[in-house]
Amino acid sequence: MKRQYIIPIFISNNECVDDCENCNTRELNVEKLTREDIKNKIEEHLKQVKEHSKVEIAFLGGCFTALKKEKRKELLEEAYTYVKAKKVQAIRISTTPNYISREILKELKKYKVKTIELYAPSSNDYILQKSRIKYNFDTLKRSSKMIKLYGFDLGYKMMIGLPESTYIDEINTARELIKLRPKMVRINIVVVIRGTFLEKIYEERKYKELTLTQAIETCKELMKLFARKKIEVIRIGYEVDNVYSNKGKIQNNIIAGPYHMNFRGLVESGMWYDVIVEKIKKLNTKVKEVEFMVNPIDIDNAIGINRENIEKLKDVYDVDLIIKADSQIKQGKSKIQVTKVY
Repeated sequence: MKRQYIIPIFISNNECVDDCENCNTRELNVEKLTREDIKNKIEEHLKQVKEHSKVEIAFLGGCFTALKKEKRKELLEEAYTYVKAKKVQAIRISTTPNYISREILKELKKYKVKTIELYAPSSNDYILQKSRIKYNFDTLKRSSKMIKLYGFDLGYKMMIGLPESTYIDEINTARELIKLRPKMVRINIVVVIRGTFLEKIYEERKYKELTLTQAIETCKELMKLFARKKIEVIRIGYEVDNVYSNKGKIQNNIIAGPYHMNFRGLVESGMWYDVIVEKIKKLNTKVKEVEFMVNPIDIDNAIGINRENIEKLKDVYDVDLIIKADSQIKQGKSKIQVTKVY
């Protein structure tokens, strides 16, 4: 199976039509991309691509289909030259559902765009309105249907931690998105970014950010929901953490919220801890030491960041955990064996 390599190209967010209260990308990324800029970015990334990788150019940030037609054409034409030369296998774009039309989809088809990722922050129209998002969930459903009708791969970017959004709202959003049968989903975590409207209501104590634990626990449940329906979660993290400002990376501008450099690692290691505990409880014996075997790909998450799972199991249950890699075990699966009992 080929490894995927994404070449990210962040479009100028001065063109973004929405004014979402948690976003400040207009200020943080004012770059006006030219064909030469795109060429340089792609060439730089292609030098790093390993053999047998599936390479995609991804236009991220802002609302790609809201760009002026001439600008869209300029960006797509340059990207498409690499598809025609077979240096890149596909192009993907991200956009909002209120800027999808048959005319636009035909244009994207012409340049062999394969994947369209739609911003889908919530399925609750009240929460969308509170976040100053200019479309409702029905608009998302109509756009999704049209995208699939034209044969594109469909992805979503949902969010947790929006103002007045609860754990139940976020679980319901995942369930509603699952009904629309996307191929992939991103789970974006809301943090308070300097210079946004969200910062203003945070300072006025009208917004309470998620704790890191709350964000992790919510994402664990979302991951389980999507996994049951075989929908790939291609990213868990922060919408603009790779966008650069004049002052450096975006994390320098985060003033509150559940930010962590390896948030996905925290979520996945937490899920493995739950699996380990559940399997031990089913053993129906007073366990002193166990061997837990996983695929080599899963071993770091099973151990946990800074050996957290091993230490936590010892502290909470007084059980010594030995984790071993076994290439015969499928990724995501595990085996447990009791090595010592009390």
